[in-house]
Amino acid sequence: MIKRFEANKARLRRHQRIRRHLEGTSSRPRLNVFRSGLHIYAQVIDDSTGRTLAAASSLDESLHDFKTPVAEQSTSKAAESQGSESAPVVEEPVVEASTKKGKGAKQPRAAQPVAEKKIKKSPVEQLAGISTNRKVALAREVGKLVAQRAKEKGVSQVVFDRGGYAYHGRVAALAEGAREVGLNF
Repeated sequence: MIKRFEANKARLRRHQRIRRHLEGTSSRPRLNVFRSGLHIYAQVIDDSTGRTLAAASSLDESLHDFKTPVAEQSTSKAAESQGSESAPVVEEPVVEASTKKGKGAKQPRAAQPVAEKKIKKSPVEQLAGISTNRKVALAREVGKLVAQRAKEKGVSQVVFDRGGYAYHGRVAALAEGAREVGLNF
């Protein structure tokens, strides 16, 4: 019999492994994330009493008319750029000519570019490449919404529980949205 890989069971195993080390208290509750194919859900949970203090999801009434702000900006920039017909100028690489002639002469080569050190990007800058994606932008708004609701309940510090999902994409966007509002974790 062929053993079948079940992604959700693997995620649940990862989530249980993470939960062994995480526990939400009344002073520092747990920010839990659940991600489905279409939606994302977040809850701030106090595990000592078993209560949900704040919750938000992409199904909330306040997010029904959500439009991606970056997509709107990119369409307006595209309209502006169509007005100017100037093409970008591309410089040719410098070629060093050889003084030898004949069979053993080296062929001219382009100068090699100097390697540059990578500049460390902030988490918001790292998400910039996928922020035009509707689901990622919506996840960020859900993070802001759950953080606002938690702040109203007097919660300023939480423990982040990624739910067994990898910390990138929608999960990372939700966390960054919550951080923007002022939730610390």
